[in-house]
Amino acid sequence: MSTPQARRGNTRQRIQDVALELFSEQGYEKTSLREIAEKLEVTKAALYYHFKTKEDIVISLFQDLTSPIDELIVWAQEQPRTLETKHELIRRYSESLRSAEPLFRFMQENQAAVRDLSIGERFKERMLTLFGLLKEPDSELSDQVRCITALFSMHAGMFAMQNVEGDPEEKRRAILEVATELVTAANPPSRRPVRPDSAQTEAP
Repeated sequence: MSTPQARRGNTRQRIQDVALELFSEQGYEKTSLREIAEKLEVTKAALYYHFKTKEDIVISLFQDLTSPIDELIVWAQEQPRTLETKHELIRRYSESLRSAEPLFRFMQENQAAVRDLSIGERFKERMLTLFGLLKEPDSELSDQVRCITALFSMHAGMFAMQNVEGDPEEKRRAILEVATELVTAANPPSRRPVRPDSAQTEAP
């Protein structure tokens, strides 16, 4: 599977790119396969060879652009549940959002359609998994809210900050800083697990 950074100009990926552009511009429901084929200047038969339906296109985009998020989840599940791990999880998630930004823009602007597509439920499952990796099992409700807000503040920031003047990288760092602060606040020292090698031994 190709990564977003290494997307080449083959027909399948051109279809994905043009479809995502049209879905974002005029809406998923209002975009037809015929319009996608016309913009690509290919026949509908050539389009059908790769994708039979619009949902097939969206599912393929979801699989390609969210693979870094899946890899992040696997990585985080293998790490100790420390605050440092959670900070790194948030940082890596920020990088994953960068590569998947076109898909998240589509999901934001086509929320009604996404709810009816299979990717809606699958995306929800990923968010719940990340949420579970950020919070502690016995965390208070307010701390759980902080953890879920940390994730969604990064999503909202991608769109809201587009209309804010400033360097794109500085805006990304500001969003990450806020999300990191929320995760830190949700994991006060009294609730953080102690590393075995950091436990102090009592003097004889």
